[in-house]
Amino acid sequence: MAAPVGPVKFWRPGTEGPGVSISEERQSIAENSGTTIVYNPYAALSIEQQRQKLPVFKLRNHILYLIENYQTVVIVGETGCGKSTQIPQYLAEAGWTAEGRVVGVTQPRRVAAVTFLTDGMLVREMMIDPLLTKYSAIMLDEAHERTLYTDIAIGLLKKKFRDFFNQNETSDPTRDTCVILTVEGRTFPVDIFYLQSPVPDYIKSTVETVVKIHQTEGDGDILAFLTGQEEVETVVSMLIEQARALARTGMKRHLRVLPMYAGLPSFEQMKVFERVSRSVRKVIVATNVAETSITISGVVYVIDCGFVKLRAYNPRTAIECLVVVPVSQASANQRAGRGGRSRSGKCYRLYTEEAFDKLPESTVPEMQRSNLAPVILQLKALGIDNVLRFHFMSPPPAQSMVQALELLYALGGLDKDCRLTEPLGMRIAEFPLNPMFAKMLLESGNFGCSQEILSIAAMMQIQNIFVVPSNQKSQAIRVHRKFAVEEGDHLTMLNVYEAFIKHNKNSQWCQEHFLNYKGLVRAATVREQLKKLLVKFQVPKKSSEGDPDPVLKCIVSGFFANAARFHSTGAYHLSLKAKRAKVQDQ
Repeated sequence: MAAPVGPVKFWRPGTEGPGVSISEERQSIAENSGTTIVYNPYAALSIEQQRQKLPVFKLRNHILYLIENYQTVVIVGETGCGKSTQIPQYLAEAGWTAEGRVVGVTQPRRVAAVTFLTDGMLVREMMIDPLLTKYSAIMLDEAHERTLYTDIAIGLLKKKFRDFFNQNETSDPTRDTCVILTVEGRTFPVDIFYLQSPVPDYIKSTVETVVKIHQTEGDGDILAFLTGQEEVETVVSMLIEQARALARTGMKRHLRVLPMYAGLPSFEQMKVFERVSRSVRKVIVATNVAETSITISGVVYVIDCGFVKLRAYNPRTAIECLVVVPVSQASANQRAGRGGRSRSGKCYRLYTEEAFDKLPESTVPEMQRSNLAPVILQLKALGIDNVLRFHFMSPPPAQSMVQALELLYALGGLDKDCRLTEPLGMRIAEFPLNPMFAKMLLESGNFGCSQEILSIAAMMQIQNIFVVPSNQKSQAIRVHRKFAVEEGDHLTMLNVYEAFIKHNKNSQWCQEHFLNYKGLVRAATVREQLKKLLVKFQVPKKSSEGDPDPVLKCIVSGFFANAARFHSTGAYHLSLKAKRAKVQDQ
């Protein structure tokens, strides 16, 4: 039987204080976000009628006027206003693609870049064509996310425009350089409620708040934000148990509890968009993938745990990992706005208003928390030798810059003067990978295992290969162990890929073995791309024929910086950093 759920007390700023009843005043939430999946209420209309229904349509002519008269136009719009899909079409319709010219649109995520470029692809294209001569316009979509390559693209484009104006005496001096335009979206006011006092366990409080909303509030689905897959699955299990207990009490409305995170299979993710009957309330328990990447129709109530899992890089240890940190105020407002899409909503924050006031205004840009070796290598390949003087939007930590330069020198990509080496440095720069993977691939022919290393490198670019459904966890783990070997994750991934190929890339086989079919198909595509580069650089096509030793030696040739020596005390000492380390239990 489900444990009884205790009360979680919230209060809204502007009322008489903690403990008073909740009133119906509304407080609007400012937002600035993008999306890759958006509910379309006008699906029954023609395409042209749907376009005219979008908020951005009424500003079409004004947008074209600004683009014609300003070098840079910053367009701020809420999710669903049409800026991502319509503005490129407006440019094409207005003749910006005449005579073979192209409108380039970047996206920070590959999944949203089916016909567009990722920001990383644009940076790589500038290695071949620094002036981007085939483009008539460049649109950096989702720039507010401040991804690593969005920041680099902005810096490179600023340099391109600055050099253009310095060198082109015939350019129109009357043309201004920048203007900002705001497009209104379709958002509704959202009430914000805070806890009266901090709670020790936000997972338990999330469950309590969902149950309280279900018992006391009107119609509308619930979206709860947590930090990762494990937390999501835990809360989903707890809520399913609570839903059964509530059903036994004779409650007319039922709960349908659904998880949402990046590693969830696509068919499971799509369940959050399915319509349900009026007697059912959906509860979507999600990571921050639901913060900007998707828009779910019907959500009225939002629960914000106040934390997020971000990738962070420690230059002292040269280790990149995921860490749980407090959300920024911008992210908190972004989450709250998920409840104001179809009607007025409510957001329950599992922290105090005082805690919110102390949160950072925005999330730390990736540039300040990432391994900079790939970035520096790209800049060097673009002819920017003095990377310290590059116009970063947010200058990265000096220690991260130094560590990246040291690593590239150790890999042989830079000489003692920090210049790109020939041919090794230029070849490493051509790979769309971490430089350590590139070095490993280039050495694979010498170790006689280029076929295995190609597969390993491709597999390591894909996240969430293993699928672990909450209701089949033990079975999935048992099946996954068939692929595991004592030599480590790299050879385990190799076993998975080779089995996938042996079974003719069969989706049913993947389902039976709890593997991400789309991820494995993507790995096969990446492998073909990397194979072309090895052919270009004349790396011999060789296989170790099942011998793991050459493969392990080749991996170390690229990842020696991550090597550690086992000490008699039981500790490990990092080879390059002279620091102690320990193996983390998974």
